[in-house]
This record gives sequence, structure tokens and C-alpha cells, in this order.
Amino acid sequence: MPITVPDTVLRLLKVLPAALLLLWTCWLLPVQASSLEPLDLIQEAGKSAALDTLLQHAIRRELISGAVVQVGNRHGALYTTAVGKAGFEPGAPPLTVDAVFDVASLTKVFAATPAVVRLIDQGSLSLMDPLSRWFPEFKGSAITVLHLLTHTSGLNDGMLDPAAPLESAIGRAAARAGAVQPGTRFLYADINFILLGNLVRRVSAMGLDQYCREQFYQPLGMLQTGFNPASSGNTAATLGGRHGVLRGVVQDDNARLLGGVAGHAGLFSTADDLGRFVRMLLNHGELEGRRILSAQAVSQMTAPYYLHGGRIVRGLGWDRESPYSSAKGRLFSHASFGHTGYSGTSVWIDPEADLYVILLTTRLNYHNKRSFNKLRSDVATLAAALFAGHGQRFMVQLPQTPHP
Repeated sequence: MPITVPDTVLRLLKVLPAALLLLWTCWLLPVQASSLEPLDLIQEAGKSAALDTLLQHAIRRELISGAVVQVGNRHGALYTTAVGKAGFEPGAPPLTVDAVFDVASLTKVFAATPAVVRLIDQGSLSLMDPLSRWFPEFKGSAITVLHLLTHTSGLNDGMLDPAAPLESAIGRAAARAGAVQPGTRFLYADINFILLGNLVRRVSAMGLDQYCREQFYQPLGMLQTGFNPASSGNTAATLGGRHGVLRGVVQDDNARLLGGVAGHAGLFSTADDLGRFVRMLLNHGELEGRRILSAQAVSQMTAPYYLHGGRIVRGLGWDRESPYSSAKGRLFSHASFGHTGYSGTSVWIDPEADLYVILLTTRLNYHNKRSFNKLRSDVATLAAALFAGHGQRFMVQLPQTPHP
């Protein structure tokens, strides 16, 4: 009697042949008591091969030229890999795990959001402060700090005036305030975080870069994280459109006009540095015995805000469930949160499973958003299946990345 093999299995066999063999091996083998047992080493090899194979397939499809992935928990990194190239030309050097990336919109949650939340925790401002308290241009507007952090201000984006970028951003936003009633609509827009980045300066008398460096990055040992890095370092490239290939220069046009320091984009970092920040969050604001944020501030930052009848769920800055949450994958819990970045970056964090996954890429394809979002989802799903200790892992359907 002939055996019928489902199409999905056939596609998976084409995409992940080595990974399937190793995963089957590691799932069938019993877990040994010692971390040095040979069977554990085989299991670890299977995990590495599965994720590496998925990334290599994305390189062959020309979605990316390279990637760095880190998976970890509150205690440390469980797995870090680098595949492919740090640039786009044939002779580009290979990526290394310590490569510095333009993390794009991850700036919102690794710089602007924690800075604002820390100032709130200290009593310097409030979530319910009207924006007009800090920006006189918004006099009469109902927009609050909370609206900016949850993208419910009703403001939308536009290009800035190169002659006066910050002034034009504020003036343009103030002129349009009230076109949409604040709090009634989720509209993801960089202008919310351009304003928040400048709010940090107005409240603290420090630029966002200095504030984050002194309050977060230096205390956490994030030595490769900051704005406007030296281009001579181990920096991964980004495609800058008419500006060509960029290294150490922010990809986002508006952030570049703002001098490379902005609340919505401009931060550069490594997988290890971002992992340290994430572990601080998973440890309720503390890392290696050093308190960075209060437990209350972390809880407030990641608590859910339900929008559009619960169809969209946001934290303060952080995403939980929305059209932008492809990096959540299929196995992260409802308590998880994360963010994506246009340059090809993403992070997703699950306090319930005590797991995080960071994806940093040298992105090639900016047109096939569906395939790139599926790559993000597949990396997160596979990471959760391999490292989160799911009891039903035999039922996990491995990610399928079809051929072009």
C-alpha cells in the first residue's frame, strides 16, 4: 500500500534536512544528569544545527546576507551564533557574534522607553502628564505621555526639515494634534518616540544618549551600545538606499537628520549587550546584584494595554500582540513582549518561560516583508521549541520556509 507524505513534510525535508536528523536524535535521547555527558553534547549540536540551517536558508534566499542570534534566560545566554557576512559585497568579512548592529526601532525599547519609565518611577513626570506640560506647542491638546508610549496619540509620520529637523518634527506634530482623538486609535508612528526622546532631555537636562549611557549601558556593562559609533569598529552594514552601504551611520533618514540621536532610531548594539539588558528585565530590574530599574518600573513598562477591543495589546513602548509582532513566533506565551526593527532586528522576551531570543541581521530584502516576518517568526518558534522545555515538543511543527 503506497504511503502518502504530506506536502508540508516534503517542504520541510528540503529546507532542514540536517536539522531534522539532529533534532530527531536529540528529542529521542534521554537527558543525562551531567552537562558534560556525550548525549547532551549531541542534543546541543542538534539545537545549533537547526537554527543555523534556518538562517543559512534565509541567506540562500537572499533575505539577509548574515545574522547573529542569541537565545537565553534570566541566568545567561544559552546559545549564540553568527552566520553569513557583515556586509553585502562578495569580499565582505564574516559576521562575528560581537558585531555591532544598527538596531533601528529597538531604540524605542532599549533607550527611550526605559529612560521615560525611569523618570516616571522617580516622580519626575507622570504617564498622565499632558504633553503640553513639557511642549508648549501642544497647548490645548489632550495627548499624554501614555498616548506616546502606546502609539495612541493619533500622530503620524513625515519627513523632517533638514534645516531645522527637531523644530519641524515638533511643529508638524503639534499642528496635526487632535486630527485623531487621542486614545481611540492605534497608529504606530516614529514621531511618538522622537517626542519622547526629546522629552528625556527636557526633564533630565541630559541628551538621550548621555542619559542612557549613564543610567543603563555603563552600569549594565553594555560597552558596545550607544549612538553614533565609530565606523572603524566591527560594525555590520545596512543598506541606506541612495546613501549606499552604511556602517556606523544610522539607516533611518529622520534619525540621521537629528544627528544620529533620537528616541525612535539611532542606537547601535550587539547581541551580548542586548542580552544583558533583557536579563535585567527578566530579573525584575536587577542584574548581577546591581539594581537598574525598580521591579515596579519593569512591571509597569511591560503590563498590557488592551486596544481595539483586545485585538491589539501593547506595553509601554513594548509590543505584545499587534500587526508588528511577527517576532513572537507561535510558542511564546501571552505574557511575552518584544519589538522589531526595520534594519532586520528583533527581540522577544517571555517571563513565563524564562526565555528570550534576539535576532540581528544584515538585511538584504526590504520588499518581501511577508517572508522576512516569517523568518522572524520561525526563528522565535524554533528557539522556543528547542530551549523553553515545552512538554509537548513532539507536537511542535517546525518552521517551514518555502523555496522562492
